[in-house]
Amino acid sequence: MTEGTNLTTAEGLEALESELAVLEGDGRREIAERIKTAREWGDLKENSEYHDAKNEQAHLETKIARLREKISGAVVVDGTPDVSAGVVSFGSTVLVRDQDGGEQKWRIVSSHDAAPRDGLLSAESPVAVALMGRAPGDEIAVSLPKGKRTLTVVSVS
Repeated sequence: MTEGTNLTTAEGLEALESELAVLEGDGRREIAERIKTAREWGDLKENSEYHDAKNEQAHLETKIARLREKISGAVVVDGTPDVSAGVVSFGSTVLVRDQDGGEQKWRIVSSHDAAPRDGLLSAESPVAVALMGRAPGDEIAVSLPKGKRTLTVVSVS
């Protein structure tokens, strides 16, 4: 996976574009109105409402820039896994067993849709990258902040 690439489904890309449209439209209008109102209150040096609104504007523009970057780097893929291939791919649900015998089931999704606690693992995460292309019975070793883990692919669907 190259840096700046964002695997996503057509629906995921649409959600990013919708979020961007809201931020660029209503989000910018609301901040501009707050800045205008705060300016009317006088001395800008000691006007905390003005400074707060300007800070929020900077955060909004950063968020807009990040969304634009995600959209420009988006690679739309079919979210339907190729089950016939029998290997882990984008959209697959994979059951793994760790070295301690514990099992975990994840669906490989875009970074925008990822929610590891809910079993949705970003395709860009170290674990997903290590799992890609693996078949049941394959063993992988992956380095994580809590140390190295050995995982065995139990099933792919």
